[in-house]
Amino acid sequence: QVQLVESGGGLVQTGGSLRLSCAASGRTFSSYAMGWFRQAPGKLREFAASISRGGGLTFYADSVKGRFTISRDNAKNTVYLQMNSLKPEDTAVYYCAARPGVQSISGSEYEYWGQGTQVTVSS
Repeated sequence: QVQLVESGGGLVQTGGSLRLSCAASGRTFSSYAMGWFRQAPGKLREFAASISRGGGLTFYADSVKGRFTISRDNAKNTVYLQMNSLKPEDTAVYYCAARPGVQSISGSEYEYWGQGTQVTVSS
């Protein structure tokens, strides 16, 4: 069982930055690939970024590539999402998720989810 708690969301102006954190419970954090997903009002949840168990492999949605960076610290049981050059279209609730084994861009393949943190980018 893994419990995930996101933090770091907030209100930021266009072009600003935020860093989201996702703290995981349990002693097997390094066994899980991690992902960040987001859901804007009235839209389906979408993939943003994922990272492998060891942190050596990352994957990004085209919409965030070059602006967002996913990383993890297995000693701290935490995964991060550094978001730069934010745009109004990045406004969404951001969720972290965990799945055993390899990373995936499909939300249905993730087993554990956090409660989400709101990110609002003003124009």
